[in-house]
Amino acid sequence: MALVTSTEMFKKAYEGGYAIGAFNVNNMEIIQGIIEAAKAEKSALILQVSAGARKYASPIYLKKLVEAAVQDSGLDIVLHLDHGENFEICKQCVDDGFTSVMIDASHLPFEENIRVTKEVVEYAHAHGVVVEAELGRLAGVEDAVNVSEKDASFTDPDQAVEFVERTGIDSLAIAIGTSHGAYKFKGEPRLDFERLDIITKKLPGFPLVLHGASSVLPEFVELCNKYGGEIPGAQGVPEDMLRKAAKSGVCKINIDTDLRLAMTAAIRKHFVEHPGDFDPRKYLGPAREAIKGMVQHKIRNVLGSSNTSL
Repeated sequence: MALVTSTEMFKKAYEGGYAIGAFNVNNMEIIQGIIEAAKAEKSALILQVSAGARKYASPIYLKKLVEAAVQDSGLDIVLHLDHGENFEICKQCVDDGFTSVMIDASHLPFEENIRVTKEVVEYAHAHGVVVEAELGRLAGVEDAVNVSEKDASFTDPDQAVEFVERTGIDSLAIAIGTSHGAYKFKGEPRLDFERLDIITKKLPGFPLVLHGASSVLPEFVELCNKYGGEIPGAQGVPEDMLRKAAKSGVCKINIDTDLRLAMTAAIRKHFVEHPGDFDPRKYLGPAREAIKGMVQHKIRNVLGSSNTSL
C-alpha cells in the first residue's frame, strides 16, 4: 500500500479494456466515501486535486488525508493534480509528494503547449512523477475551468501523435465531445468515437484520458430538485458511451460533478427531513454514504475496474 504513479495501472487498464476512475476530492467525507467504495470493489484508484480544491482545503491537508486513506484502505492510490495551469503549480505539487500531475496548456498555441508541457515533463520525470497533458479544449464550466463553446475544439489525431512524441508525456487528455460541468449537451448526446478510434490506432497502447465525463445521474438531479434549488436541464454523458470509451483506449475517466450532486442531494434531503439538525455528522454522514454508493456504481457498471487493485 502506497502512493504510486499511474504507469502500471494504465498498462493493466489498456490491456484489460477498462478505465480507472479519477475522482476529485475536496474534504474528508468525499475521500472517505470514495475510499470505502474502492475497498469494497477492490478497484485501482486515482484521487485528484483541482486548483479550487487546493485553495479550499490547502494542499497539505489533502495530502495528509490521502496518505491516511492509503494507510486505512491498504490500496495503492495515485495522487494527481488536475488541470495544473502552469509550470510553477505542477512543480509545487511534485515537490509536495504528488505522484502524478496534469499540465493544462491547451489554451495556448500548439508550439507553446508543447514547450510548457515539455518543461513540466522534464522536472516531473526527474522526480519520478508522471505527467498528463491536454490537446484540444473541452467546453463547459467546472471549478477553475471555464471554456465557451466557441473556444472548444476537438483533438486533432495527427497533432496528438506529434504532441506525445515531442513532449514525452505519460497520458493524454483528449477532446471528443465531453464537457465540464452538469450541462454537457444541447440536443442528443454524442461522442466522436470515430476520432477516438483514429487516435487509438495512431497511438497504440498509449493511455488516453477523458475529462468532463460525469453522467449527471438522474436520481441525484431529481433529489436535488425535489429538496430545493433546481438544476434545470442538466444532462451528462450516457454511461453506455463511457463504457465504450473505456474499452477503446481510454484508461482514465475523470468524475467530479457526479460527486457534487450525490453529496448535495443527500444533504438537502436530510435538512428537509430533519430541519432542526445542526450536527455536521448527521448530514455529512449520509452524504458520505451517497458518494460511496455512487462511486461503487461507477466502478462496477461504468469503468469496469472492480478487482483491479495492484
